[in-house]
Amino acid sequence: MSKSALSKSIREATGCTAALADAAVDAVLTTIVDGVKVDGSFRLAGFGSFAKVERAARQGRNPKTGEAIEIAASTTMKFSAAATLKKSL
Repeated sequence: MSKSALSKSIREATGCTAALADAAVDAVLTTIVDGVKVDGSFRLAGFGSFAKVERAARQGRNPKTGEAIEIAASTTMKFSAAATLKKSL
């Protein structure tokens, strides 16, 4: 589902305007990202949790040439689904 499809779904469910639905989607996503930045994780009961993960620098291979390359350290986000969400699927 895309961000615009999520916004459309919110509009249909609540009857609000497109601007309000877009603002709601943006606010939720910003809140999740800010929570992960500040606390290192964000947990939404019944849905799942988002957590910041540090990846160490490592060596990889260029799949085209087979040449060894250095992959830089990076920070990413991981999502773990809650048990209730898993059961609902």
